[in-house]
Amino acid sequence: MEKNLFQKLPKVDILMKNEKLEEISKKLSYHNYYQAVKDGIEFFRNKIKNNEIENFSEDEIILKIKEISGIKNKLNLRRVINGTGTIIHTNLGRSILNEKITEDLGEILLDYSNLEYDLETGSRGSRYSHIEKLICEITGAEGALIVNNNAAAVILCLNEFANGKNTIVSRGELVEIGGSFRIPEIMKLAGTALKEVGTTNKTHIFDYENNIDEETAVLLKVHTSNFKITGFTEGTDKKDIAELGKKHGLLTMEDLGSGVLVDFSKYGLSKEPTIQESIESGMDIVTVSGDKLLGGPQCGIILGKKPLIERLKKNQYLRAFRVNKITISILENIFQYYKDEREAVKEIPVLNMITEKKEKVLERAEKLSFMLTEKNIENNVIETEAKIGGGSMPEETVESYAVCFNGDAVLLEKKFRGNDIPVIGRIKSDRFIIDAKTLKEKDFEEILGAAERIFL
Repeated sequence: MEKNLFQKLPKVDILMKNEKLEEISKKLSYHNYYQAVKDGIEFFRNKIKNNEIENFSEDEIILKIKEISGIKNKLNLRRVINGTGTIIHTNLGRSILNEKITEDLGEILLDYSNLEYDLETGSRGSRYSHIEKLICEITGAEGALIVNNNAAAVILCLNEFANGKNTIVSRGELVEIGGSFRIPEIMKLAGTALKEVGTTNKTHIFDYENNIDEETAVLLKVHTSNFKITGFTEGTDKKDIAELGKKHGLLTMEDLGSGVLVDFSKYGLSKEPTIQESIESGMDIVTVSGDKLLGGPQCGIILGKKPLIERLKKNQYLRAFRVNKITISILENIFQYYKDEREAVKEIPVLNMITEKKEKVLERAEKLSFMLTEKNIENNVIETEAKIGGGSMPEETVESYAVCFNGDAVLLEKKFRGNDIPVIGRIKSDRFIIDAKTLKEKDFEEILGAAERIFL
């Protein structure tokens, strides 16, 4: 019987010519179409081997091929709906952008641009010139340089200013960021030796000064943006570090991590050190991420004294760390918004979500709930807490509301995640919820469609 079943399996090249697959053959590339047909036949071959099937028809194979072809036609990197309530979700791409920015970006992508072309002189220009002046205007820095992420910014600076020398940093600031990337390892890559001072919970300015010697090149302060130590603690003020650096002729640098240009305490949240404050403190160099609390693209922004920035532009690492036209275009748009804080809070999605009134979130949750109820899908709206995310403001939560579903939470999470446009929610108190904090109204129809397929 098994032998007969194997003989029933069609050949790939013959099945590819089947008129029932003609539509799929036109949609897929030849390679993907061939692979889908081959995988469909292989699916039934494995079923026969494992004695999981007694009989099958060619139409059943064709149905399987159609199912597989739908997967083959999808890109791996694609849109998802964020119903987790985590605003800067690292796994879901961190900061999102508004439509105006993506429209401007479309022009840059579809046509040529003056990326490294000086329109006034007709000669080669610098890609960094498009945004350096604007960033300096907003932050108060003398000079600015963009690289592909904040880790690259730290490596570039330490390589330029402390290669072969020591860098002093507090033990309480030896942070680890995502993917097990740690400050000590990053320093090693830069060619500088780490000199730890102070203790985990307390570091004083004299700890820095007592450890300065002829091998010292940089005094480094690292903002612990992704964790907090509370209780019997004391850190060293950046102004004191800046003054100590001047006293001993050493470069001072702050890795501000997430970085922020807006004082969130005005919106009822905890105070987060701003980029402007770091520049005003007298630090020679400040580095920040572009895709966290700034709400922009993934990049690292280096701010500091003009002569130091010019030195960094000549470092050979910069070629490996340089950003492309996409990043530059997005970042220019983002910093244009920061000319007016009200405009920034309104137009930059991350800031808008962090600062919006909870009543607006409730409106979204209730609207989605009503749409689901109209389709006879049981649900209710519950109060919840959203997170900032992205290794930023770890203790901070924002009041939010979510739509909560009845049923097996683990199974529901899996089914919503398996939607054509995956709906990513979370499980709270053994119930599957979709948090309205991170939803857009355009997401509602897709969530409704997914819920109908799951529940009805």
